[in-house]
Amino acid sequence: MTKPAPARFPQDLTDAVTGGVGDSPLRPDGRLKVTGQYAYSSDLWHEDMLWGATLRSPHPHARIRSLDYSAALAHPGVHAVLTHEDVPGENVYGLKYADTPVLAADRVRCQGEPVALVAADHPEIARRALKKIKVDYEVLEPITDPERAAHDEDLPALHPDGNLVRYQRIVKGDPDATADVVVSGVYEIGMQDQAFLGPESGLAVPDGDGGVDLYLATQWLHVDQRQTAHALGLPLEKVRLTLSGVGGAFGGREDLSMQIHACMLALRTGRPVKMSYHREESFFGHVHRHPAKMYYEHGATRDGKLVYVRARLYFDGGPYASKTPVVVGNGTTLGAGPYVVPNARIEGWGVRTNNPTCGAMRGLGAVQPTFAYESQMDKLATALGMDPAELRIRNAMKEGDTGVTGQVADFPVAVAELVRRVRDMPLPPERTGPADIRELPGGASNTTHGEGVVRGIGYGVTIKNVSYAEGLDDYSTARVRLEVAGGEPVALVHTAAAEVGQGLVTVQQQIARTELGVQRVTIHPNDTSVGDAGSSSASRQTYVTGGAVRNACRAVAESVCALAASKSGRPAEGLTLSGGKIVDGRGEVIADLVDVLGTDAVEETREFHHRPTVPLDPETGQGDAHVQWAFSAHRAVVDVDTELGLVKVVQLDCAQDVGKAINPDAVIGQIQGGSAQGLGLAVMEEIQVSGGKVRNPSFTDYLIPTTLDMPPMRIEIVERADPHAPYGVRGVGEPPTISATPAIANAIRDATGLELPRVPIRPEHLTGT
Repeated sequence: MTKPAPARFPQDLTDAVTGGVGDSPLRPDGRLKVTGQYAYSSDLWHEDMLWGATLRSPHPHARIRSLDYSAALAHPGVHAVLTHEDVPGENVYGLKYADTPVLAADRVRCQGEPVALVAADHPEIARRALKKIKVDYEVLEPITDPERAAHDEDLPALHPDGNLVRYQRIVKGDPDATADVVVSGVYEIGMQDQAFLGPESGLAVPDGDGGVDLYLATQWLHVDQRQTAHALGLPLEKVRLTLSGVGGAFGGREDLSMQIHACMLALRTGRPVKMSYHREESFFGHVHRHPAKMYYEHGATRDGKLVYVRARLYFDGGPYASKTPVVVGNGTTLGAGPYVVPNARIEGWGVRTNNPTCGAMRGLGAVQPTFAYESQMDKLATALGMDPAELRIRNAMKEGDTGVTGQVADFPVAVAELVRRVRDMPLPPERTGPADIRELPGGASNTTHGEGVVRGIGYGVTIKNVSYAEGLDDYSTARVRLEVAGGEPVALVHTAAAEVGQGLVTVQQQIARTELGVQRVTIHPNDTSVGDAGSSSASRQTYVTGGAVRNACRAVAESVCALAASKSGRPAEGLTLSGGKIVDGRGEVIADLVDVLGTDAVEETREFHHRPTVPLDPETGQGDAHVQWAFSAHRAVVDVDTELGLVKVVQLDCAQDVGKAINPDAVIGQIQGGSAQGLGLAVMEEIQVSGGKVRNPSFTDYLIPTTLDMPPMRIEIVERADPHAPYGVRGVGEPPTISATPAIANAIRDATGLELPRVPIRPEHLTGT
């Protein structure tokens, strides 16, 4: 079987860019993306390919009494119809727990669950064939209340091990401590979608020898490979994955979608099979952010020092585990925020329901409690008669302080500085007269001319872990090759780390250029022929894959210097690479790199493992669970039309400690993008679920911020290097998403005086209608 030409899939990323670590070179894929020439996974093509399609359950909970696909198989142009009986290996997969069926067998547990597959000559033929598959469902009562699912043992169990995925308790100090001033609240957060613009898609190509090559958009090639091979009943080397253009991810591509399905169809038909979801199917084909209900109580002294935090958090994971265990772990360990809290009792439950499956999304597990505890901090400031920024500064963590798990912050912590920075940024001018309607809530729709519009200011601060936690050996692998091409030295960097829009391609080039002192750096197409790089999530890739590239480059440099020393008869000690030359400790040029290498190539493969973490104590939740913490602070200014319930975010400012800005321009872009997602959650983004069914699976009804919704932003980058991290970096992508939401919610509360315990905040919450 002929494979598709590689040039169709990986992008041409060989254009040289300038700049090393700390510079802001242009992204080599940037021009292609902004001009529409970049090939995404949905653009994959093979001359002999078939189209795959998926039959999905219309019910959140039902038994499958029978399934008849004979009419679909007889439909002209249909080459295969597959059910759970056709899964070659085990009919189950999962990131943490293998509890998700490849295709439903006797029961469906959520709306949109895959039931059958079709391969046909044309996508329209495949869709018509799906309609001819007859499934007899016995509809069952769905479980939709996560709090009840956590405690009611009379509810039917969705899995043999029950409906509780994880319970975690954190106990620090005296959990029954008392305080002078106490505030409490119950907070809820709706189900947010990652809303990436490129739907799930990929192309599976059988190799004619029982194996398969899969070209796809994903966040983690190797975990996809492991799960896919297991379901196909094949050894890993028979299932090879190559990353294609990824149109956004934000956590939604960590779980499998079409991977196993496309490979099953390709292996059954012996022909390449392409699968590409339409937008509505995408809403059912990937996980979402966990909605949550949270009970919080804060106690403080009369001068504003926190005494205790008590909290109970319920996370709705839908019917399958996905990342629910991690969400519970992050939610509880980070549940008191970036503050010094001497006494705490925090409990978290992650449960199964028949609501849509939830998993990873930017800010995993920290978004939910941050909204709650930052709402509490404003409520506490009001009770104390204190400025909300000052209350945060007074309780801010600093280096040497301990979190609620007893973990010591053995790195710089600039929380108070971040709050001061956003507090001291210039505010937008007050409205003094008739305003341009485009600058008011409702915008150009001409809903108001300023009457009933009030302004508010709010703060949001967060703490977020970086990389995986609780004892997981989280690492990355890089292979670096240095050789001469076209008369000049060229470095080739090969990792399996997924470029999902965050700029990792540029970062790898910058690191290689810095470490090897060469200008031309090429990025090899990402695939599973190199060692695991882990997932592009948890703000970890610059930290972990950056560390692996650095290690591999240093190993290459050491080998090259040894080669130069052997050729020159000089000792290798003190020799380095700089500007394509071999130089000694005095800066004297020993040899030209081109001459040293000649026709040879030097190649090294290295891993990077961050410092170890430990599992939490099962009784107290104590332990050094996290590699690193990242921090950000936002200040939001909003105008609210109290009569119509409309909100305009006037300004959204951010200060963030990034440790070391490898690419300052890219850091700014990450903060802007993350802040936009936080704004969306605050005032508009929610998958609306009723009785387990999604009511708005489209971008017509699921609203996301546009350029007209995003306000001006002042952004200040703080660089307090983490001595344990490569170049001192901290994760960047997630914190701004987390702290933007409570800042906007607190600003709306400041403007209206309303409780507003739930996000997104809708017009009816502001008008009482």
